[in-house]
Amino acid sequence: MSFSLAHVAPAPCASENDVPRRNLQFSRGWEPAGAVDISEVGGGIPVRLGPMLGAAAPLPFDPGTLRPASDLRRSGIEPSRGAWHHVRRGVWMDAGVWATLDSTQKHAAFVHATALLRRLEEPVVCAVEAAAAVWGLPRIEAWPAFVRHHVCDRRVRGSALLRPFLGAEVEPVERQGLLVTPVARTIVDLARTGSLFTAVAAADHALRHELCAAEDLAAEVSSVPARAPGRVRAAVVRDLADPLSMSPGESLSRVQMFRLNLPRPELQHAVHDDEGLAGTVDFWWEGVVGEFDGKTKYRVPAGASAEEAAEIVWREKKREDRLRRKAAVGRWTYREAMQPQVLAQVLAQAGVTAVARPRWFDVGSGNVA
Repeated sequence: MSFSLAHVAPAPCASENDVPRRNLQFSRGWEPAGAVDISEVGGGIPVRLGPMLGAAAPLPFDPGTLRPASDLRRSGIEPSRGAWHHVRRGVWMDAGVWATLDSTQKHAAFVHATALLRRLEEPVVCAVEAAAAVWGLPRIEAWPAFVRHHVCDRRVRGSALLRPFLGAEVEPVERQGLLVTPVARTIVDLARTGSLFTAVAAADHALRHELCAAEDLAAEVSSVPARAPGRVRAAVVRDLADPLSMSPGESLSRVQMFRLNLPRPELQHAVHDDEGLAGTVDFWWEGVVGEFDGKTKYRVPAGASAEEAAEIVWREKKREDRLRRKAAVGRWTYREAMQPQVLAQVLAQAGVTAVARPRWFDVGSGNVA
């Protein structure tokens, strides 16, 4: 049975000062999902398709692909002996379908599977990471092995897999058969309890795909009590969020630049030469191009021939040559972006170094506090 979709009326809650802090551990294995690595094609030249305007948002996870173990066995199917993937205790899905999911969709599957096994009289509102996965928001760190749900009563007890998240009253919305916190609230909860990296990546994605507006984020931050834990970090996310960021890796890179006190770059800058548009680049400082080499932008379509791959590589080589005639170029990967000092070295070699006043925004002013 899925979560009840009955209307949930906002209820008075305990103080937001009771919202817990969390220690997070980075997942070094994270990369943008759905990539085809062709790093050995054309001497390792990264492949880029189109004008670098980013990929469409992944489709939301389809909960109709989940199967309770009891239903399968009633049909004469023993999932543990066939081509089935164990999503969580008592719930399976086709292993071939599971293999096509990215990490966000896999956690959404876990959330839906947990809902499938719940039999509650009162509706449950997915919150924080669970809500983020259902909304399709990206994450930099590893996804947790539990589902958090919003509560207004500190006396609500949880379990190893279903954990209460104490927060202010909220008007939930329905998303694919589940009740979830609204996108802006979800992002602010992520910011207040988790990492700046993931919160900015989620905010960038939400703005770019119009899941919420900048005004929604601002209003949600304003509703957080002045001295509540994580409020300043939520305000920083509000001010850093940018719909021109095209991938979680670009968001991660930008947060590192902010922390390194590097000048704020222009995003998706068009570089022109005598032939016209040489390329639209991820990051631009005067005379310097910055490129995050995420695999979502460096792939060939499924089923492409060797000739087609070679053509793409050739076009990228021409593009790279034209860019380098106009500016210094710094390139880095996810692994380098996760190490701030390594990223700083890459950018310093291209000519971008820390400054006393990087002009991101006035952190500590009334705009943030």
